[in-house]
Amino acid sequence: MSLAGRTIVITGGARGLGLAFAYAIAESGGNVAILDAADQPHEHFYRLQKESGAKVEIYKSDVTNYDVLKATFDQIVADFGRIDGLVTAAGICPDESFLERSPESVARCMNINVLGTYYSAQLAAIQMAQQEPTEFSPRGGSIVLIASIAAYVASKGQQTSDYCASKGAVVALAKSLGVELAGKGIRVNSISPGYMMTDMSLDLCDRFPVLSDIMNNEPPMRRMGDRTDLKAPVVYLLSDASAYHTSDDLLITGGIHAGRLL
Repeated sequence: MSLAGRTIVITGGARGLGLAFAYAIAESGGNVAILDAADQPHEHFYRLQKESGAKVEIYKSDVTNYDVLKATFDQIVADFGRIDGLVTAAGICPDESFLERSPESVARCMNINVLGTYYSAQLAAIQMAQQEPTEFSPRGGSIVLIASIAAYVASKGQQTSDYCASKGAVVALAKSLGVELAGKGIRVNSISPGYMMTDMSLDLCDRFPVLSDIMNNEPPMRRMGDRTDLKAPVVYLLSDASAYHTSDDLLITGGIHAGRLL
């Protein structure tokens, strides 16, 4: 699965899963444009930029502000010449009782997870639809929206009602856009990870042993997913290996979407 000669945009790519996707894309020959709200990326970003051999740049932006986001996409096109793929990894997961959740907290979650995904997909698709194919990239492109197992089942041990709703919206958006954009050569899919070993989830496991037990022992495969478990699925959906694959959601959960062991 090659991404040689292609430019992939990643939202929320300064650390965590987004940065793991950047490594996967660069390892597959692709160039990477990361946008993130963080002032500084994780130190591993600089290692990727220095050692990968790919063109890797980062842009400070805000997925909830359409004008700011559009200016960032315009700059990416100016710097890279085109956009062949998009991965929307920007997101937050508040943990608070539904009965106590404030309108401001709900709006922030929905703005980042849903509107930020929607705006990013729209801006990428506009560019994909108007650019010419190359020897490396066919007409159109591929959009991969990062959803969650929370789109299907409640987060056990956590109170994440707005997060669950937002990821359900992302899954539905991918299905709809895949149909609407197929005629323009643009494929749209989502990936719903289960419990993954990120800095945030590992911190939760350290602070709350009950969550550690849930995340490590309830998946039928009896472990949390590693970030590397998502690298191949992302590259697959971005590459020509998935040329006839659209409007789908890949469940990478260790089986927890089918049943829990505890």
